[in-house]
Amino acid sequence: MPAETTTADAITAAWRAESARLVGALTRMTRDVELAEDLAQDALVAALEQWPAAGVPSNPAAWLMTTAKRRGIDHFRRADTLRKKTDVLRHDLREEDGMPDLDSQVDFIEDDVLRLIFLSCHPNLTPESRAALTLRLVGGLTTAEIARGFLTSESTMGQRVSRAKKSLAEAKAEFELPVGEERLRRLDDVMAVIYLIFNEGYTATAGNDWMRPELTNEAIRLARMLAELMPEVTETHGLQALLELQASRTAARTGADGRAILLEDQDRALWDQLLIRRGLAALERAELLAARGAAVGKYYLQAAIASRHARAQTPEETDWRAIAILYDVLAQAAPGPIVEINRAVAHGRAFDPGAGLAVLEELPADALPGSHLVPSVRGDLLSRAGRHAEAAEAFQAAAALTRNTSEQELLLARAAASVRAIPT
Repeated sequence: MPAETTTADAITAAWRAESARLVGALTRMTRDVELAEDLAQDALVAALEQWPAAGVPSNPAAWLMTTAKRRGIDHFRRADTLRKKTDVLRHDLREEDGMPDLDSQVDFIEDDVLRLIFLSCHPNLTPESRAALTLRLVGGLTTAEIARGFLTSESTMGQRVSRAKKSLAEAKAEFELPVGEERLRRLDDVMAVIYLIFNEGYTATAGNDWMRPELTNEAIRLARMLAELMPEVTETHGLQALLELQASRTAARTGADGRAILLEDQDRALWDQLLIRRGLAALERAELLAARGAAVGKYYLQAAIASRHARAQTPEETDWRAIAILYDVLAQAAPGPIVEINRAVAHGRAFDPGAGLAVLEELPADALPGSHLVPSVRGDLLSRAGRHAEAAEAFQAAAALTRNTSEQELLLARAAASVRAIPT
């Protein structure tokens, strides 16, 4: 492999792994999220310029942090203001070797990303802006990637992210973790954003890759932190349980050729038992809180559904009737088209394909415009009902709508299989 390719991969990996912590730490130090992101980007540009010639440093994260802090010092010097901030940044550097004392910052580093999420979920921002800004600052997604996820143009998304950062500056938003009622008010948005990041990693909205593990891993880490921060809230444990249990299937979701594998066809020996144990333990904590009268919500219910899959040693052992009942409860607690689509799948397995199709038919025609999910599930139910010609059409329609290459290949393969199953 050429040296430049290796260096480029190292830079990409370091940025993916550290960008959120970098922006979070810089925001804590400068109290300016836009400046923090600019400094982090400057450090990335410096890495792109210097690492190919000088080599990849032994501690890429420390190198990026040091470079960003030095750029921060230069910025404040040029502005000739905020002298105290300059002193804080300078003190944070070890003069003897030019590297930050990372050990002294551990407590901050572990909280900085979570602080950044709460900041991104500021009430002055719209829900769409909160999600977009968090995906940008915390998820490390490019503006183009976020735009694809929101089915909008890159320029529109760029303007949305820019306006969100300006709104935070105008509101003089504090970087400290909110407390009391303010923390509770933002909690739903924070959990929604963490789940959104996880879903973007679990099934990428576009591109060649079926999954982006770096995003699922980051979302799980954030969910664990949130559960530790708010251990008295059932839903924080429910969210952690849900993400751990879903992520446990990662290794089995694609074959050696990179093609996507459906849940019922997965080799369950490849499921991550450690993640399953962690997920079930988090669900048990949620159940204990619920038994004491604490409120439960959509993440707890979805985790309970995921646990039924995790406990089944084979597809045939899956308790689909229990899953269908849980989806009925979820439809009451958190109604929406995605829940109804999954409820259709559950009813189709628990009872018969016709029951699933009946649930699907109740969805308004414009429930998810441009989405492949409805025709994809309809194709599956029609196939199970033996209506192979209709199933093939549905799978082909779904393939035309998805923008994920791996998912498109799967749907086209199912369409072809349905055509072959048509009686001659």
